[in-house]
Amino acid sequence: MSIKRIARHLVQHHWRAKQIFPRAVLDRIEQAIKRGEATHSGQVRFVVEGALDGGPLFRNQPARERALDVFSLLRIWDTAHNNGVLIYLLLADRDVEIVADRGIDAKVGAEGWETICRTMEAEFRSGRFEHGVIGGIEAVSRELARHFPPGGPRPNELPDAPVVM
Repeated sequence: MSIKRIARHLVQHHWRAKQIFPRAVLDRIEQAIKRGEATHSGQVRFVVEGALDGGPLFRNQPARERALDVFSLLRIWDTAHNNGVLIYLLLADRDVEIVADRGIDAKVGAEGWETICRTMEAEFRSGRFEHGVIGGIEAVSRELARHFPPGGPRPNELPDAPVVM
Protein backbone atom coordinates (compact mmCIF):
# COMPACT_ATOMS: atom_id res chain seq x y z
CA MET A 1 0.00 0.00 0.00
CA SER A 2 1.43 3.34 -1.08
CA ILE A 3 1.30 6.22 1.38
CA LYS A 4 1.43 8.55 -1.61
CA ARG A 5 -1.73 7.00 -3.07
CA ILE A 6 -3.56 7.15 0.27
CA ALA A 7 -2.65 10.82 0.65
CA ARG A 8 -3.78 11.60 -2.89
CA HIS A 9 -7.16 9.96 -2.25
CA LEU A 10 -7.62 11.68 1.11
CA VAL A 11 -6.67 15.12 -0.24
CA GLN A 12 -8.46 14.87 -3.57
CA HIS A 13 -11.69 13.64 -2.12
CA HIS A 14 -15.16 13.67 -3.66
CA TRP A 15 -15.41 17.45 -3.93
CA ARG A 16 -12.97 17.33 -6.84
CA ALA A 17 -15.35 15.24 -8.96
CA LYS A 18 -18.14 17.76 -8.40
CA GLN A 19 -15.79 20.61 -9.29
CA ILE A 20 -14.66 19.02 -12.57
CA PHE A 21 -18.10 17.61 -13.44
CA PRO A 22 -20.70 20.24 -12.49
CA ARG A 23 -24.35 19.68 -13.37
CA ALA A 24 -24.05 21.30 -16.83
CA VAL A 25 -21.18 19.00 -17.81
CA LEU A 26 -23.04 15.96 -16.49
CA ASP A 27 -26.05 16.98 -18.58
CA ARG A 28 -23.89 17.15 -21.72
CA ILE A 29 -22.40 13.73 -20.92
CA GLU A 30 -25.91 12.32 -20.53
CA GLN A 31 -26.87 13.75 -23.91
CA ALA A 32 -23.77 12.16 -25.48
CA ILE A 33 -24.84 8.79 -24.07
CA LYS A 34 -28.36 9.27 -25.48
CA ARG A 35 -26.97 10.22 -28.92
CA GLY A 36 -24.66 7.22 -28.88
CA GLU A 37 -27.38 4.79 -27.85
CA ALA A 38 -29.46 5.94 -30.81
CA THR A 39 -26.81 4.34 -33.06
CA HIS A 40 -26.72 0.88 -31.45
CA SER A 41 -28.63 -1.54 -29.25
CA GLY A 42 -26.10 -1.48 -26.39
CA GLN A 43 -26.17 0.32 -23.07
CA VAL A 44 -23.49 2.75 -21.84
CA ARG A 45 -22.95 4.06 -18.32
CA PHE A 46 -20.40 6.65 -17.16
CA VAL A 47 -19.30 6.74 -13.53
CA VAL A 48 -16.78 9.11 -11.97
CA GLU A 49 -15.50 8.46 -8.48
CA GLY A 50 -13.51 11.26 -6.91
CA ALA A 51 -11.48 9.06 -4.59
CA LEU A 52 -11.61 5.78 -2.77
CA ASP A 53 -12.19 5.80 0.94
CA GLY A 54 -12.54 3.30 3.74
CA GLY A 55 -11.97 -0.35 2.95
CA PRO A 56 -11.27 -0.04 -0.78
CA LEU A 57 -8.57 2.57 -0.14
CA PHE A 58 -6.85 0.77 2.71
CA ARG A 59 -7.02 -2.56 0.84
CA ASN A 60 -5.25 -0.69 -1.98
CA GLN A 61 -8.00 -1.69 -4.40
CA PRO A 62 -6.89 -1.04 -7.98
CA ALA A 63 -9.14 1.02 -10.26
CA ARG A 64 -9.87 -2.03 -12.42
CA GLU A 65 -11.14 -4.02 -9.44
CA ARG A 66 -13.23 -1.07 -8.27
CA ALA A 67 -14.70 -0.70 -11.77
CA LEU A 68 -15.74 -4.36 -11.70
CA ASP A 69 -17.47 -3.74 -8.34
CA VAL A 70 -19.31 -0.71 -9.77
CA PHE A 71 -20.26 -2.68 -12.91
CA SER A 72 -21.91 -5.26 -10.67
CA LEU A 73 -23.41 -2.72 -8.26
CA LEU A 74 -25.15 -0.86 -11.11
CA ARG A 75 -26.23 -4.16 -12.72
CA ILE A 76 -24.73 -3.24 -16.06
CA TRP A 77 -24.35 -6.97 -16.73
CA ASP A 78 -28.13 -7.29 -16.66
CA THR A 79 -28.92 -6.31 -20.27
CA ALA A 80 -30.87 -8.49 -22.68
CA HIS A 81 -28.01 -8.86 -25.18
CA ASN A 82 -25.08 -8.77 -22.75
CA ASN A 83 -23.89 -5.53 -24.31
CA GLY A 84 -23.65 -3.12 -21.41
CA VAL A 85 -20.49 -1.03 -21.08
CA LEU A 86 -19.20 0.91 -18.08
CA ILE A 87 -16.77 3.79 -18.52
CA TYR A 88 -15.31 4.31 -15.04
CA LEU A 89 -13.04 7.18 -14.02
CA LEU A 90 -11.21 7.08 -10.69
CA LEU A 91 -10.28 10.74 -10.56
CA ALA A 92 -7.68 10.61 -7.78
CA ASP A 93 -5.66 8.10 -9.83
CA ARG A 94 -6.63 9.65 -13.19
CA ASP A 95 -7.32 6.09 -14.26
CA VAL A 96 -10.02 5.13 -16.76
CA GLU A 97 -11.34 1.60 -16.92
CA ILE A 98 -13.85 0.19 -19.36
CA VAL A 99 -15.75 -2.88 -18.24
CA ALA A 100 -17.89 -4.51 -20.90
CA ASP A 101 -20.38 -7.33 -20.66
CA ARG A 102 -19.41 -10.57 -22.36
CA GLY A 103 -21.47 -10.00 -25.51
CA ILE A 104 -19.53 -6.91 -26.59
CA ASP A 105 -16.26 -7.66 -24.80
CA ALA A 106 -15.73 -10.81 -26.87
CA LYS A 107 -15.96 -8.70 -30.03
CA VAL A 108 -13.83 -5.69 -29.03
CA GLY A 109 -11.34 -7.27 -26.63
CA ALA A 110 -9.04 -5.79 -24.02
CA GLU A 111 -6.79 -4.05 -26.53
CA GLY A 112 -9.70 -2.17 -28.11
CA TRP A 113 -10.98 -0.94 -24.76
CA GLU A 114 -7.46 -0.05 -23.61
CA THR A 115 -6.95 2.17 -26.65
CA ILE A 116 -10.10 4.13 -25.76
CA CYS A 117 -8.98 4.43 -22.11
CA ARG A 118 -5.52 5.75 -23.05
CA THR A 119 -7.03 8.34 -25.39
CA MET A 120 -9.34 9.55 -22.63
CA GLU A 121 -6.48 9.69 -20.11
CA ALA A 122 -4.43 11.82 -22.52
CA GLU A 123 -7.31 14.31 -22.67
CA PHE A 124 -7.52 14.34 -18.87
CA ARG A 125 -3.79 15.07 -18.55
CA SER A 126 -4.47 18.15 -20.70
CA GLY A 127 -7.27 19.16 -18.33
CA ARG A 128 -9.99 18.44 -20.90
CA PHE A 129 -12.20 16.17 -18.85
CA GLU A 130 -15.51 16.82 -20.58
CA HIS A 131 -13.95 16.43 -24.02
CA GLY A 132 -12.23 13.21 -22.94
CA VAL A 133 -15.39 11.66 -21.52
CA ILE A 134 -17.55 12.57 -24.50
CA GLY A 135 -14.85 11.32 -26.88
CA GLY A 136 -14.73 8.04 -24.93
CA ILE A 137 -18.50 7.67 -25.09
CA GLU A 138 -18.41 8.27 -28.85
CA ALA A 139 -15.63 5.68 -29.31
CA VAL A 140 -17.51 3.08 -27.23
CA SER A 141 -20.68 3.85 -29.19
CA ARG A 142 -18.85 3.27 -32.50
CA GLU A 143 -17.79 -0.18 -31.28
CA LEU A 144 -21.31 -0.97 -30.13
CA ALA A 145 -22.79 0.26 -33.42
CA ARG A 146 -20.40 -1.97 -35.36
CA HIS A 147 -21.28 -5.10 -33.39
CA PHE A 148 -24.80 -4.32 -32.11
CA PRO A 149 -26.51 -2.12 -34.69
CA PRO A 150 -29.93 -0.74 -33.87
CA GLY A 151 -32.83 -2.91 -34.83
CA GLY A 152 -36.42 -3.12 -33.76
CA PRO A 153 -37.62 -1.61 -30.53
CA ARG A 154 -34.74 -0.51 -28.32
CA PRO A 155 -35.81 -0.11 -24.73
CA ASN A 156 -33.44 1.92 -22.62
CA GLU A 157 -32.47 -0.78 -20.13
CA LEU A 158 -30.12 1.38 -18.04
CA PRO A 159 -30.25 5.05 -17.03
CA ASP A 160 -28.23 7.42 -19.21
CA ALA A 161 -27.42 9.87 -16.42
CA PRO A 162 -23.79 9.82 -15.29
CA VAL A 163 -23.09 8.75 -11.72
CA VAL A 164 -20.81 10.71 -9.41
CA MET A 165 -19.65 8.62 -6.48
